Amino acid sequence: MKKIEAIVRPHAMDEIREALLGAGFRGMTLSEVRGFGRQKGHTEVYRGAEYLVDFLPKIKLEIVVADKMVEKAVSIIIKHSKSGKVGDGKIFIYTVDEAIRVRTEETGEDAL
Repeated sequence: MKKIEAIVRPHAMDEIREALLGAGFRGMTLSEVRGFGRQKGHTEVYRGAEYLVDFLPKIKLEIVVADKMVEKAVSIIIKHSKSGKVGDGKIFIYTVDEAIRVRTEETGEDAL
């Protein structure tokens, strides 16, 4: 199993979520996060004073999938979040040793 963690722009999340659900992925976790990378934020003017906004709002999507489903999930995330501009996000893939569904005590891929 693999855990896919994607940091994407907030406006892309609805399309990503719908596409993942439509492709048969059953669950995911979303978090509102703030950060920066190469995008490095931007400056804004507030009451005449200019200041740097360097932590930009992003969405962190976390989903655990069977090994054979990783490429499909990643391609869906890329397809619906890629604009070709700096700040489109990042995807990280981790190995998951075990998963347990608390209610039924199912383990492994059955717990997904």
